[in-house]
Amino acid sequence: MSAYDELVPVLKKLRLSGLLQSLEVRCREAADANLSLTEFLYRLLADEVERRDGKQLDVRMRRAAFERPSTLEDFDFSFNTSVPRTKVLELGTCTFVERHENVLVVGPAGVGKSHLAQALGQRACRAGHAVLYVSAHDMLTQLRASRADNSYERRLLRFTTPTLLIIDDLGLRPLTGEEGIDLYEIVRRRYERTATCITSNRAMEEWPPLFGDALLASAAMVRLLHHAHVLTIEGDSYRNPPPAKRTRAPRSAQVETIER
Repeated sequence: MSAYDELVPVLKKLRLSGLLQSLEVRCREAADANLSLTEFLYRLLADEVERRDGKQLDVRMRRAAFERPSTLEDFDFSFNTSVPRTKVLELGTCTFVERHENVLVVGPAGVGKSHLAQALGQRACRAGHAVLYVSAHDMLTQLRASRADNSYERRLLRFTTPTLLIIDDLGLRPLTGEEGIDLYEIVRRRYERTATCITSNRAMEEWPPLFGDALLASAAMVRLLHHAHVLTIEGDSYRNPPPAKRTRAPRSAQVETIER
């Protein structure tokens, strides 16, 4: 039995079987380039680190439940000049996530709110953060249903524990029943512990009535706006652009890649 054959069960026992994917290539490289043992070992282990990082990223992206791949690189900032490009690029570094700050994106339908929110979420995933994307309607529907089977606290954890929670389309419809209380509870539990991004077609002054109670609304809005970045977007819809903009290529790559 060769040394290679003896090495295979040892790597598997140490849970390093992923090294087998590049071991043969690295051995040939070491021989051809006359690498030192230390350099050979470093390159081999670096391959395993890269493989594991990629696998963990795939898991984070899957758990985030994004609707579609959305990046800052394919967002066309020239379509609507009201989009604060410099601010968005700053948020793209994900320091707001590390500081447990909020991002509130408001504007009419079709101006790119969901795209920007999901792009920031995908940046956060690549930075190693746990992210969850959910529409406001789905989130509140899940919480309402959880009361029927006594799983409310467990379901609430789903929305309060991610490092970054993205709530899309808040206020698209009026909140009913105990939905205002549920929304407040999520805001309260996440306050200064995690980061939250919310998009809405409603202007900020229209948010308090959604809670159905002035005191509840005040408590929620104070927490949301403290440490918050508010992006107000106006302009034409990407989905139904005016004739003058219909010949524009869709969301071409117009953003510099931000290296972390």
